[in-house]
Amino acid sequence: MTLLDSLKIAGQYLLPQHGLSRLVGRLAAAEAGLVTTWCIRRFIARFGIDMSEAQFEDPAHYRTFNEFFTRRLKAGLRPLTASAQQAALPVDGTVSQLGTIRQGRLIQAKRHDFSARELIGGDSALAAPFQDGEFATIYLSPRDYHRIHMPLDGTLRQMIYIPGDLFSVNPLTANHVPNLFARNERVACLFDTAHGPMALVLVGATIVASIETVWGGTVTPPAGKQVVRQDYPAAGEAGAITLAKADEMGLFKLGSTVVCLFAPGAIQFADGLQPGSITRMGQPFADLLPR
Repeated sequence: MTLLDSLKIAGQYLLPQHGLSRLVGRLAAAEAGLVTTWCIRRFIARFGIDMSEAQFEDPAHYRTFNEFFTRRLKAGLRPLTASAQQAALPVDGTVSQLGTIRQGRLIQAKRHDFSARELIGGDSALAAPFQDGEFATIYLSPRDYHRIHMPLDGTLRQMIYIPGDLFSVNPLTANHVPNLFARNERVACLFDTAHGPMALVLVGATIVASIETVWGGTVTPPAGKQVVRQDYPAAGEAGAITLAKADEMGLFKLGSTVVCLFAPGAIQFADGLQPGSITRMGQPFADLLPR
């Protein structure tokens, strides 16, 4: 690691992570006219964003930076190519790590792993069904589409808000900050599916202004200091929340990471999918195995 990289990591421990992130969130939500448009244009140029993919290509269309960052894509631009026997990739991004959950732990990076139990809020009973299952961690860079979609049909059973730090989740930080994804603020969404339980964990990061779900709206901020659990009805019961494969389930306002957990024997990742693979929502994620 270079001296500059070391300083970048050390600086994150010193930053007022939540205060800075909430300040950025307020600025990103501000309707500042020409200033907002200027900031959006600078961001597009800095990160090489392809606005030809956006439903509204003109930066001046967006009243706030948040509207731009959570922009929708043109209809049909991300067709669902995963077959009925496959799970679909949930986001545009880059695979950070994927593999088997061994002894309750997931790979974060070389020399670093973390606990599935801690990731989803410290409940051993909730983590147990994922033992020896599969996981994938997908990083969303600032240039990516930031809406999150369902890998397969599922009924929401529990949403858990877990307070924590707000380190960056970029590859440099993932390689050098231990327990990163189980220490950052996050929202774990647990679903029942025809292929067993599935978890989608939306991990917050430095200057991530908000995590939202389609059923609950803004989950954070405001941030709290306690784990908050909310249960939902089972499939077929009144009030059940069931989402189909490729349905939108949430979004990030500014970039972050999604960790997907699957039960043992549920899936086999698509051929060629590996750390460093570029992902596009709706493309094949994994084959669904017979149960």
